[in-house]
Amino acid sequence: MDNDLTDEERQLVTWLADMNEDDALPLANRMLLEGKKNPMRVLELCRAAMDIVGKRFEEGEYFLPELVLAGEMLDTIGAVAKPLIKQGEGGEAVKLGKILIGTVHGDLHDIGKNIVSFMLDINGFEVRDIGIDVPVKTFIQEINDFKPDVVGLSGFLTLAFDSMKETIDAFEKEGIRNNFKVMIGGGQIDETVRVYTGADAFGVNAVEAVNLCKIWMEAA
Repeated sequence: MDNDLTDEERQLVTWLADMNEDDALPLANRMLLEGKKNPMRVLELCRAAMDIVGKRFEEGEYFLPELVLAGEMLDTIGAVAKPLIKQGEGGEAVKLGKILIGTVHGDLHDIGKNIVSFMLDINGFEVRDIGIDVPVKTFIQEINDFKPDVVGLSGFLTLAFDSMKETIDAFEKEGIRNNFKVMIGGGQIDETVRVYTGADAFGVNAVEAVNLCKIWMEAA
């Protein structure tokens, strides 16, 4: 993505990744409200910044307070961007399907999950976000209650891979695995991790996650 950025966009990514809240938030607001920047583009810039934050966390440069601040900045920008996207669509969309999403147990991040939940919501899905550090039994309880079409497992840290596998294995043992599609996502996830966990697909970003869900709903 870096090669496609304007100077202004690159500045926003840098300030967000560097935890420069005082400069990043006003710039994001200007881009959205004065510069009429596509709000979906601004959210993609946020995702790019969060990828950098995640790498710094994995490398021990950032710690939990930085993750919390990054999430707060994202929420603030999202609160401005979301109404603009709704306006552009001309109102609420018909719900396309039901998505249950949560961060697996042992992982306390919600940055990427929040972006995906947000993007699914504005694209017309009914989303139930069950938070972070979600135990296997909670996923199963929520699935039985909500009856989703897709279950999204999020994990920012490499330790989440085993938790994802454990969660999906539990779906098999409960006899509910074939009732829905399972999508995984997070900072270091690739096809190897997808195969290891037993998920149906992985999304490298929020846009791809939305597209996957749309494809699944059309095929249902």
